Amino acid sequence: MYAILSTFAQTWGLLVFVGLFGAALVYALWPRNQARFDAAASAPLSENDAPAPAGETEDETHVRA
Repeated sequence: MYAILSTFAQTWGLLVFVGLFGAALVYALWPRNQARFDAAASAPLSENDAPAPAGETEDETHVRA
């Protein structure tokens, strides 16, 4: 019984992970996503180094009173 389940899991697991890798590759290389990835790649180099105004930080929005 173990040999049957092991073979099934190895075969179908391989196919599932190959499919997931293919889907991630297609998503990453899809031409419509290029602008989003270019913006994310240049975000650390942006000139906006000013701190966020008080009351607009992300941490303050999640605090419960």
